[in-house]
Amino acid sequence: MVSKKHKQLHQLLDQYLTSFEIEKSFDFDQTTLKINKDDLTNICTILKETNELGFSMLIDLCGVDYLDYGSVNWKTLNASRTGFSRAVEDSKFIPDPDETFLPTRFAVIYHLLSIAHNWRIRLRIYTGIENPPSVKSVSSIWAAANWFEREAFDLFGIHFDGHPDLRRILTDYEFIGHPFRKDFPTSGNLEVYYDEEEEKVKYRPVSITTRPSVPRVIRKEKQNK
Repeated sequence: MVSKKHKQLHQLLDQYLTSFEIEKSFDFDQTTLKINKDDLTNICTILKETNELGFSMLIDLCGVDYLDYGSVNWKTLNASRTGFSRAVEDSKFIPDPDETFLPTRFAVIYHLLSIAHNWRIRLRIYTGIENPPSVKSVSSIWAAANWFEREAFDLFGIHFDGHPDLRRILTDYEFIGHPFRKDFPTSGNLEVYYDEEEEKVKYRPVSITTRPSVPRVIRKEKQNK
């Protein structure tokens, strides 16, 4: 049930964002706006600079990969002695620059806070079919977005157009791929080692031998008839 406070917020959103195509939902006591990525900076500017709204703080920004969303990979009740297939297959994934994506595969989620009015709001934007996936940077609106966007770029490969310094922030600069993508191999593509002759750190193709693991599985006990 939408509280009186949130009804007031929704009325203001309808008033100030009436010219934009927005899909609004309310879950877990918080409002979510699904917006078009071309409207991102205009909407964010209104949310921040309009006194009646006052979303002055960007709490968090994160990327999402919805590949295989809703699929179940691990069926523990039916597991066998050979373990699970996930992370066992010997596969390597190198990003294909010519690949196109499903329109709703990658998304960027923005969590905003209005300190003055004690409101929280989420923005969800899908990046579309372009490769690499991209949206506009909001670092000029909220300075906190700078490192958030670098993290989403590093882990998901989402580009933020207009970012002043878009480079990796968690993985090293020679890392191949983006480790939070659902199709990234759990063994990785490269491994780091120290070359004693050259006395420096170098890279080589990963040499991990994947093998099935047999986790402890708790199954339902069958009742004796």
